[in-house]
Amino acid sequence: MAYATLADIKGRITRTLSQTEETVCTNLLDDVAILIDAYNVNASSNAKKVVSCNAVIRAIGTGDSDIPVGATQGSMAALGYSQSWTIGSGGATAELYLSRTDKKLLGSGNSIGSYSPVEELVPRG
Repeated sequence: MAYATLADIKGRITRTLSQTEETVCTNLLDDVAILIDAYNVNASSNAKKVVSCNAVIRAIGTGDSDIPVGATQGSMAALGYSQSWTIGSGGATAELYLSRTDKKLLGSGNSIGSYSPVEELVPRG
């Protein structure tokens, strides 16, 4: 079950989607719902909607520029025709992933903790 709609995606980008892209977006919205639930099924519906849109737009691109969505660093050259980009948060272009900001919106990754299975072996009392 998707947390955002195709209309939500269309309202956030400036280019017109082809029929094929609309189908892909709809499928990606279903897929990202699974990723969202893996991080925090109890997140607010607004957070789930924003994160869904962010992830799908990163995957399909906005069409606003030649800079990949999610790029944190980039470089260009002129006559040598060179171009390179660094994608942040462990993702890649055309890949469905949750960024660090998305995870924070979902309430994940905001705390530090640890678990030691040895603690269970220590008698209490």
